[in-house]
This record gives sequence, structure tokens and C-alpha cells, in this order.
Amino acid sequence: MNAQFDDATRVARSEVPSGVLAGQVALVTGASRGIGRAIALRFAAEGADIALHYRSDEVLAAEVADHIRALGRRVCCYRADLAAEGGVEQLAQAFDNDFERLDILVNNAGVTRDNLLLAMSDAELTEVIDTNLLAPIRLTRAVAMTMLRRRYGRIVNISSSAASKPGRGQANYAAAKGGLEAFTKALAVELAPRGVLVNAVAPGVIETEMSARVREHGEEEILSRLLLKRYATPEEVADAVLYLASPRNQYVTGEILHLDGGLKMA
Repeated sequence: MNAQFDDATRVARSEVPSGVLAGQVALVTGASRGIGRAIALRFAAEGADIALHYRSDEVLAAEVADHIRALGRRVCCYRADLAAEGGVEQLAQAFDNDFERLDILVNNAGVTRDNLLLAMSDAELTEVIDTNLLAPIRLTRAVAMTMLRRRYGRIVNISSSAASKPGRGQANYAAAKGGLEAFTKALAVELAPRGVLVNAVAPGVIETEMSARVREHGEEEILSRLLLKRYATPEEVADAVLYLASPRNQYVTGEILHLDGGLKMA
């Protein structure tokens, strides 16, 4: 670590936490890379302590955690396969042992296993449904009571433009994300009386590792359908999530925010 980085770290840690999320705790799933990483770092920069979930890459998770600590925020890392039996419960229990409050939950962890339905294996179907739909439902069920007791909370589910404009071979993924959007709206109805707002962000094609194959094989077609003629960055998604997850959002709930460069209009 160089001297310049040391100085910046000391300054950050010496300051009283500030930012729109100062003093809050956020649990972000799938936060070792891509959109989840950008969200965790954005939240930390705004003053939140971070519960950082990842599935397998301990090295990447540790790197994100180091960045968060450099911002002067507390971070705890949790390894769990949310699609596996007991994975959600493992994460929820570990979080409960480390934190006394939860202000923000971002259900971001996801996988793709694209294939034509008639060729799709049962494993490809169930892994996508379990990870992208059932895991967010189960995790929310496991941790939402912490928000309800305090009569405050923000839940943001990361959906996809595939829920409304699926591509070829995305039957499993589109079904899972479509279900996640329906769950978002249903949960907003249930939790609104206790001050918990529930929304979703539905990104289009983002510059992440997950979308690399899609961008590589269909870039010309995809860009032709985007009004803005470029892909979004994970940081742009994080900015949208920040608003929905922050105290600034007092009146938006049950909504799906499409962040797709105009794809829905093409």
C-alpha cells in the first residue's frame, strides 16, 4: 500500500461518518463483482456499513472489503451458496450475529444458464430459479423482521430487462426475474404499513462479466436497439439503487425502475 493510499485511508477513518447513508447497515448479496460490487462501494462511500455476501470468490470479496475499509466503514464478508439447502439460513444467522440492525437489503446475487427450453436441463432450470427468485424471497423472509421492528427499511431487488424483453434461450432467467418483479410489488403491499419500501431496478445490458458472452455474440444487434447506443456501467446502476435505498426516497414503493438505455422503447 503506497503512502498516498495510507494518507487517504487515515483521513477517511478520522472523519465522522457522513453521506446520505451515514450510520446505516446494508446487506448486499453477490457483492464481490459487477453490479453488486459497485452497489456495496457506493453505499460505503455514502456512510453505510456493509454486510458483503459472495458465493465463491474469496479473493475478489476480500478486495472489495479492503476498499470499503479504506473508506472508513465496517464490513463483514459472508460466503454462502444461496441456491443450496440451508444457504440462506446460514447467511441470515451469520448476519444476525454481527449486526444489530438492518436498514437496506439489496438482493443482487444472480446467475444465468441460457439455453433453449427444449434442450435445457433440469439443473439449468432449477439453479436459475433457486438463485434469482427463491433466494431473494427466502432471504427477505429471514431478515425483514429486523426492519419491521424499527418501522424503517429499504429493500431493492435487482431484476433485468429480460423480465419484459427476454432474449433467445432465456426462458428460465426471464421467468425468474419476472417472478422477482411480481414479488417486489406484492411485498411492497405487505410492508408499506411498517415503513419499509420495496422496489426493483431492472438493468439492461451492463458492462459486467456476466453479460460478456451476450455482448460478444450480439453486440451489433443489441446496440441497434438501444436509444443511447452504449451499455451502462455498474456504477450507473448503483446510483439508481442508491436513491431507492436511501432516506431521500420517501414515497416510491412497488416500482420497477428500468435502466436500459431506452431498450424498452426500441
